[in-house]
Amino acid sequence: MGWNYYSYSYTSVDDIKEKAKKYIEKSKSKGTELEPVLIDGKTIAKSWWGKSWCKNLESYADFSSRLARGRKYVKSSGVVDLKIQNGHVKSLVIGSGRTPYQIEIHIEEIHQKQYEKICHLSTKEIKNLDALVQGKFPKELEEVFLNRDDGLFPTMKKIKFECSCPDIAHMCKHVAATLYAVGNRFDKDPLLFFKLRGIDIEKLIGGAIDDRIGLMLKNATKPSNRIIDENEILNIFGI
Repeated sequence: MGWNYYSYSYTSVDDIKEKAKKYIEKSKSKGTELEPVLIDGKTIAKSWWGKSWCKNLESYADFSSRLARGRKYVKSSGVVDLKIQNGHVKSLVIGSGRTPYQIEIHIEEIHQKQYEKICHLSTKEIKNLDALVQGKFPKELEEVFLNRDDGLFPTMKKIKFECSCPDIAHMCKHVAATLYAVGNRFDKDPLLFFKLRGIDIEKLIGGAIDDRIGLMLKNATKPSNRIIDENEILNIFGI
């Protein structure tokens, strides 16, 4: 049973799943390929970047009132389409209506001074892209990335959103579901995090690569300890 325009309207998990399935099938029959978010198991995100994204969302009290319902929607396959671009997310989320609600989320770019600082620290600690996407870096660097004031993850003030639903709350459940869905998408492609935040990965780890190449070239002119001197060779054979 629904309530009035400004009140809470309950949609069961089964309703969400059934509507999502029908909408995806209908879109496909019309030649429209969607990018639905399908949760494998009970955990929304499993990768370091995905889990850190969700953890960052949950650290802001202003989001807490709708996050639980957002988790319900994303776990029920309610996010039937999700597109991530530079500083911009678009999604379609199943709700109580016949058609999905349209959500747009804008995230401010990282301040240049902050970006330069993080890049400087990262080039000393991150040796390759594989380590970066897997979150395999020193604890000290993790703390820099997750710093609430000037880390890589956006603060609440840097996240702006709109939803076509009639909910007058600051954040509706459809926006919350979309934000969680972003964390899940990072499991499949961690590089999307850097795309969303407008971060140049080559710049983030390029310094470390340049330093290593420079060191290799420098050492190339030095004799190796593994090279046996001519006199030693003569001694070995008793000549």
